[in-house]
Amino acid sequence: MKRILVAIAIASVIGGCSKPETYTRTEVEVPVKITEVARKQIEDVTVATGSVIATMDVTVKSEIEGAYTLGVNPATGKQYAVGDSVKKGEVIVTLQSIEQENKIKFVIVKMTLETAQDNLKMQKTLFEKGAITQTDLKRAEQSLLEAQYSYDNALMQLEKFKIVPPFDGMIVNLPYYTPGLDVAANVEMFRIMDYATLSMDVNLPGKLLGIVVEGQKVRVSSYLIPDKVFDAAIIQVTPVLESSTRTFKASIAVNNKQLILKPGMFVKAEIVTDVRENAIVIPKNIILVRRNEKTVFIVSEGVAQQRKITTGLENQDELEVVEGLQEKEYLVVEGFETLRSGAKVAITRK
Repeated sequence: MKRILVAIAIASVIGGCSKPETYTRTEVEVPVKITEVARKQIEDVTVATGSVIATMDVTVKSEIEGAYTLGVNPATGKQYAVGDSVKKGEVIVTLQSIEQENKIKFVIVKMTLETAQDNLKMQKTLFEKGAITQTDLKRAEQSLLEAQYSYDNALMQLEKFKIVPPFDGMIVNLPYYTPGLDVAANVEMFRIMDYATLSMDVNLPGKLLGIVVEGQKVRVSSYLIPDKVFDAAIIQVTPVLESSTRTFKASIAVNNKQLILKPGMFVKAEIVTDVRENAIVIPKNIILVRRNEKTVFIVSEGVAQQRKITTGLENQDELEVVEGLQEKEYLVVEGFETLRSGAKVAITRK
């Protein structure tokens, strides 16, 4: 019994001498970066990809047989070559054939035309004097028309000896033939392209039918030339959907006056389907989706607040906020992943 009382007394003394423990709870501030909510323009953009082709691409062939001569380019002083820019009507290749020229009989045809012209003048003078009838005058007019037709036809036949481009463009293929060698009719002489304007066809989802229309602006860029953007526009829209893919086709014309893009290049087309001026626009990657609701964090007086938002137009990186944010509020753009509403934050501006 005495031992028990002594133990109790010792415990009491020890307990009385110890100081009570105290705990201070301090809340850690979450580091975040913020930016001020502002207004700007936003576009609703649909992205499609495809290859561009030349709007004009023609293989010019010989129409007659003849001895081959490649012309000299007046711009270079050398014979025409692949990559040369040429004008409509320039003589790139000349064919010579005595046999073909004899068949045309151009000198005779020209003389016949001149004779018919002189004869008609004389017949008109005689008719005015009453020396011939109306029928005689008509015969003279008919003879002139026939002679003119023969002359024009002979000129067209002679033009076949000159191989010319049908439009301004660039030579992209020029087969080699031995000078003076007879080449047959219907043989390729050269291939020419005009790609100052390029075109491309894209397939778009059916939901955009009626939204994508002719005249709509398009921005085109090449993965090979990422820093250059080319102006373009929708020039044709197919009014029906493909039953198997539920898509429709749209054709795009691309302005390429400096010939930077080349036919066959794979490009990206951004079709601007809507534009909103003076909209509240925020980055898409800061939005949290919970229970089918879109939310973001703002900061007010050093405290984070979670805010539900309603969105409108969007593109690849940004979207419009229709409801839920006000201009000049402070939006959390980094550090929001672990935030909770009501948490204190340590702010750095972005």
